[in-house]
Amino acid sequence: MFKKLRKNEKGFTLAELLIVVAIIGVLVAISIPIFTTQLEKAREATDLANIRSAYAEVSANVLTEEGAVTEKKEGNVTINAVAADATDMTATVTLTQKKDNWEKDATPSIGGMTVTGTPKASGTATITVKRDGSGATLTYSK
Repeated sequence: MFKKLRKNEKGFTLAELLIVVAIIGVLVAISIPIFTTQLEKAREATDLANIRSAYAEVSANVLTEEGAVTEKKEGNVTINAVAADATDMTATVTLTQKKDNWEKDATPSIGGMTVTGTPKASGTATITVKRDGSGATLTYSK
């Protein structure tokens, strides 16, 4: 009779299932903040790469002394139209980051540009390069 009762005891107890659910909950609670932090760092890296790319393109246009450049938009980067006799060229990058300032302390120092302001969530970065070679500025705005 005792053997017959023991054969029907298959499966998990309610206590075992609750412990497994609690462990999974703790792991999820730990992983979500880590994931969001890494996601923000990826957005900032993308913004920084877009700023560098825009600076390189505008600098190349100034150095090659191209004439009028029509306004063009590629992804988050807009190169503004200028006349051949204009004193500077600009590019505007729409930032994708969701937090103000940089998550990591990595204020970009690209080509000796003068940086004004701090990055804002969903703001813009404007790169201005002087045609006379007197320098470049990076301006953050909302």
